[in-house]
Amino acid sequence: MTKKEIVLKSAKEVFGELGYSGTTFKKIADRAGVAVGLLSHHYGNKEKLFREAGFDVTERLSIALRDEVLQAENGCDAVYRFARRYLEFSIDKDEDFLMLIRCSPFSDLKTGADRDAMVHKFAQIPVLLDNCVARGVQDGSLPNVSVAETSSVILCNLVGAVRTKLLTPYSPPNLYEAALTFLMRSLKNA
Repeated sequence: MTKKEIVLKSAKEVFGELGYSGTTFKKIADRAGVAVGLLSHHYGNKEKLFREAGFDVTERLSIALRDEVLQAENGCDAVYRFARRYLEFSIDKDEDFLMLIRCSPFSDLKTGADRDAMVHKFAQIPVLLDNCVARGVQDGSLPNVSVAETSSVILCNLVGAVRTKLLTPYSPPNLYEAALTFLMRSLKNA
């Protein structure tokens, strides 16, 4: 790994552990084993480093989800694969998903341009889910449901499951399996 890659990985870890406000260039530099000046040189300020780290995690998630749903036999299978991969990604230590949970890219970015760019990047995920649900409605593997509403409810359930598992002390050990079962049973009975 290059020093820049080490800094980015360290930033994702520290943002995930301490949140945006608790993270400083010094804490990231200490984790990466580099001088603070190197962070300034490569990223300028904390907000730019946060943006870069958030883009990286979000892009990796988007690619993982796209790759997974491409293997689906039908729309219902695509929704299941999307949901399962989303949950798996959230607990993969190498993906640093916790950064996205602890640091809301919608509230932590102060400048309009960075916020708009992050929102645009995040928008790819619900659009992919919309496409999976629409495919299921079209191929008959899902009932005739509102695509936008159904996708939104699925994503809200996934986000809730992830937040419960990663941020609370009362997550049951089989939460993700139960969430997947509930989502798929709900879709089939809609």
